[in-house]
Amino acid sequence: MQSIALAKGDSFYILLVSYMKFATLLFLAQAAPAEQPNPLISMAPLVFIFVIFYFLLIRPQQKKAKAHSKLVESIKTGDQVVTNAGIHGVVANVKDNTLIIKIADNVKVEFDRAAVAVVLKASDTPAA
Repeated sequence: MQSIALAKGDSFYILLVSYMKFATLLFLAQAAPAEQPNPLISMAPLVFIFVIFYFLLIRPQQKKAKAHSKLVESIKTGDQVVTNAGIHGVVANVKDNTLIIKIADNVKVEFDRAAVAVVLKASDTPAA
């Protein structure tokens, strides 16, 4: 704080500064303590964000995964499929966890069932 040179009749100034300091102390002493917000209300935005994430991200992904597992389980011999690698072919043989896909004459490749992305054309013959 700057020091101010006071003349002989400046006692009013000193009294005024002292009163302002005293009033400031009284104001600070009378301030009520801040109330704690209700914990349920403070958690509400987090719950709201989780609900938004569930309906926009988690639930659609679960539906897509369920539809893909249904598609993989329904594959049978003769179906035209596309793998995740982009290989087009016809299912020549179905095993428990794998499929043998014919991609050209005398070329058969074994893929995991989960590697099938799309069934283009299902065969007309029922699964055995």
